[in-house]
Amino acid sequence: MGRLFGTDGIRGRVNSHPMQPELVLRLGLAAGQYFRNGSRRHRVVIGKDTRLSGYVFESALTSGFCAAGMDVFLVGPMPTPAISFLTRSMRADLGVVISASHNPYMDNGIKFFDKDGFKLADEAENEIAAMVTNPDFAWDYPAYDQVGRARKIQDSPGRYIVELKHSFPAGMTLDGLTIVLDCAHGAAYRVAPLIFEELGAKVVTLGVEPDGLNINKGCGSLHPEGLAAKIREHRADIGLALDGDADRLIVVDEHGTVLDGDQIMAVCADEMLSRGTLAGNTLVATVMSNMALEVFMQERGGRLVRTKVGDRYVVEEMRRGGYLLGGEQSGHLVFMEHSTTGDGTLAALQLLRIMVARQRSISEIAGLLTPFPQKLVNVKVKRKVPFADVPSIQAAVKNAEERLGRTGRVLLRYSGTESLARIMVEARDESLVNDLCDDLTQAVESGLA
Repeated sequence: MGRLFGTDGIRGRVNSHPMQPELVLRLGLAAGQYFRNGSRRHRVVIGKDTRLSGYVFESALTSGFCAAGMDVFLVGPMPTPAISFLTRSMRADLGVVISASHNPYMDNGIKFFDKDGFKLADEAENEIAAMVTNPDFAWDYPAYDQVGRARKIQDSPGRYIVELKHSFPAGMTLDGLTIVLDCAHGAAYRVAPLIFEELGAKVVTLGVEPDGLNINKGCGSLHPEGLAAKIREHRADIGLALDGDADRLIVVDEHGTVLDGDQIMAVCADEMLSRGTLAGNTLVATVMSNMALEVFMQERGGRLVRTKVGDRYVVEEMRRGGYLLGGEQSGHLVFMEHSTTGDGTLAALQLLRIMVARQRSISEIAGLLTPFPQKLVNVKVKRKVPFADVPSIQAAVKNAEERLGRTGRVLLRYSGTESLARIMVEARDESLVNDLCDDLTQAVESGLA
């Protein structure tokens, strides 16, 4: 059956393994049994994005958890970071998000948060997966009068809105700013516009009419072109694009230029360094972050610590080192002072706070970082063989590294959720980046066909 959990929970095509209702019911049973300890009542918070299939998996999980003796609190469509917050706030034992993030509606996924609002460690996921995939596993069902109850929590959006507004300085407003906000027809379509409006901004919305089938479709963080057009139309000050579960942010400046997670991290790290609030003068990012960000931190007396791809690994390193700021180039940004996971709306508030305090446009403050030319190519593969075991790929990598020297780098990795090999090349010389990326793509296509 393969590994059940990927880099960010379980994900796949609806009604195909692993996203099948019978497996998801077993997942609820397994997670319920894993987190149930003692005779007290145990609680789990379940949220989802706006996909049509969310109803299927919400019901399956609820059945599994209740059968395992856990009480279920259903909060409906809410951002992933909201479930992390609500799990902590409600003193629940576990939080669950039903979402495939930036993927199209045909896919769905499930990810867990522990009672402290952090994503589960590999060890916990492996134990749960072993229960799910063992057809002979003996479930420790509770007595018939100890099964769980399920109920809906109606005021969860208001709780989350208040929590995020507390991260914004008291007395500071967004008066006079025009914001174009793209919610990707996803989980933040209700809460995100209200947050910025209540802080005083004029908000022009996109992607706030979900129908179960249009999540991420031509909108959101993967498609900022529509946002850029709206910015020009309304002469807006900034554009904010969230993804389907609103845990990532992509920004578009007032001229229509797209800014990625690295550029946002540079702005926030620079501001925190100037205030002396960047713990250890350290920013945590993944191996995908641009080399320019590393140079940027070094020039300011700070440092960049890199992790494997996945915001969960960023958070693990932040917890280990006591660091406060981290994220991914893709827009997962973690402000540990305010949240335990990536939160696109929270990240936008922190960026807007800097804009208002400095009374400068987003293009002016984002000009701090000029990324090195970088090219990323995804290659469909039939098998995920270690790259080191394919001589032609190793030869292409060695050639690329010799030509780049210390002026660039190469990264090959497999997707944790899809049958893809990801090839990334970056350097100061864009033509060299393109040539080497083409060579590596051909090597991977021929070597893994």
